[in-house]
Amino acid sequence: MRGATARRRLVATGCAAVLAVSGVAGCGSDGGQTVVNVYKYPQENFQKIVDKCNERGKDYTIVYHKLPREADGQREQMVRRLAAGDTGMDVLALDVTWTAELAKAGWIKEFTGADKAAVESGTLETPLDTARYEGRLYGAPDNTNVQLLWYRSDLVPTPPKTWDEMIEMASKLKSEGKPGLIEAQGKQYEGLVVLFNTLVNSAGGQILDENGTKAVVDDKAVKALEVLKKFATSDVVDPSFSNAAEDDARLNMEAGKAAFMLNWPYVYAAAQKKPEFAANFKWAPYPSIDGGDAKVTVGGINYAVSAYTEHSAQSFDAVSCLRGAESQKFAAINDGVPPTIESVYDDPEMAKPYPMKEAILDTLKTASSRPRTPAYQNVSTVISTILSPPASIDPKPTADRLRSELQDALDSKGVLP
Repeated sequence: MRGATARRRLVATGCAAVLAVSGVAGCGSDGGQTVVNVYKYPQENFQKIVDKCNERGKDYTIVYHKLPREADGQREQMVRRLAAGDTGMDVLALDVTWTAELAKAGWIKEFTGADKAAVESGTLETPLDTARYEGRLYGAPDNTNVQLLWYRSDLVPTPPKTWDEMIEMASKLKSEGKPGLIEAQGKQYEGLVVLFNTLVNSAGGQILDENGTKAVVDDKAVKALEVLKKFATSDVVDPSFSNAAEDDARLNMEAGKAAFMLNWPYVYAAAQKKPEFAANFKWAPYPSIDGGDAKVTVGGINYAVSAYTEHSAQSFDAVSCLRGAESQKFAAINDGVPPTIESVYDDPEMAKPYPMKEAILDTLKTASSRPRTPAYQNVSTVISTILSPPASIDPKPTADRLRSELQDALDSKGVLP
């Protein structure tokens, strides 16, 4: 975390938690001017976006407070303070999977009227969908993310379109004594859930129903399990797959072990540090199951306004600037986070840092969300536990177990693994 860390114990207004921020920290005013406190993960150049928004001459000042780097720590801090009715939190940067949980609890405000219209205008539909709960808008998409297929063009002239083609190509390379492994995320954590969710949605299946109250895990989900099992037991899966997260996959690819990798776009910038490797490091759409479009799971961050803010109008106005087109372009170019506003992808300044922008945009237009439920944390834990290690999957029995234990998690029964 950059800069000095100031710690203040704030009382009277409900800001009893410790705040970490460079510069001014406060709950309501800064020398008589209203302060809008924004809580977000440590984003390297976000303070510059805040500074730019503060130059507009509004009747309030935005102050950036850095949350913990890890997602679990971010959620824990926000949930504890919201549960206590803390009025010192105004704008919250939420992982896309937290919208339903916080909306259900009544901890974040609905976007309505002009605020809602401004968020919906020009925003890509799948990221926008992650900000909705029960048909209402509770967030403003700031950045998004989708995985692509990354490959070595010196080994693969034409990238595969399906999982079967990818496995076949990799196996052929390996039989020729060439690097032929496929890198992906199989560790028992959210990355494995994302992989499974993408396979289920690509197969046309469901994990939960639309209301997020019933575990479905249908026949198409069984098909997804069959694909995951085939990959996990193939001769081209990296031996470390069941323990691999995003960076493990990236490093193995850069080390020359693999021909293919499924990963987020950040790997492109990382690869540029190794020019010889980067020269043949290319991208393509995520492989599908049946030859159609893969429905890749989106990631990203949504801004929400706390239900306990004492500066509601200013908070919604701050959101409009922090996630506006110029702010999103700056964050994309400087921090590598894909925009949620479609027009930003057409900006000429995006061409150099985002040569894969068309692939990202095309993928976003057919992308999918994770199961929408206030109990998502429990759902994610159950899925990652049951699917780990992926090589042990027995498609039909595994689907039956998922259906049963997911329903228990939704009904708050049983003990979480």
